[in-house]
Amino acid sequence: MSDTIILEITEKMDKSMESFIQRLKTVRAGRANPSSLDGIMINYYNSLTPLKQLATISVPEATQLLIKPFDKGCLKDIEKAIFESNLGYTPNNDGETIRIVIPALTEERRKELTKQVKAIAEDAKVSIRNIRHEGIEKSKKQELPEDEEKNIEKEIQNLVNEYNKKIEVALKEKEQELLTV
Repeated sequence: MSDTIILEITEKMDKSMESFIQRLKTVRAGRANPSSLDGIMINYYNSLTPLKQLATISVPEATQLLIKPFDKGCLKDIEKAIFESNLGYTPNNDGETIRIVIPALTEERRKELTKQVKAIAEDAKVSIRNIRHEGIEKSKKQELPEDEEKNIEKEIQNLVNEYNKKIEVALKEKEQELLTV
């Protein structure tokens, strides 16, 4: 019985960790990275559609992204969505493609991105704590013997500590990447 609770908690924490890593990838570090555009949604025929489904995104140069839409009619919508995304990108529309030249990060922007990354990490830790709380509640509802309940709580806390360490490691790596000129 306790194994199923631990297994369920581990799966949820894994998913939370994957989500955290994906969110970190969207924070750019001065190099062109197509995944930095992953969160952009385009209003395409009155339906919000991910940019990935409307265009191919390539990296022709280290500091440039090239977006080639499948339907040239949505160029303006893509350009508008990128501009409004608050990523600091200025899209250049040439009528067929959109080019984004990734500006060099200023020290101020690097510090701003570092704060953003720390906020993402804190969200991940909160998510892990919520999963811990959920697991402890579930174990209490099972009306297990007190010593077994304490063992489950201890195992869950060990998982929380393990995932918090993983989050810290990923955070330090991303901060290092952002602050390296």
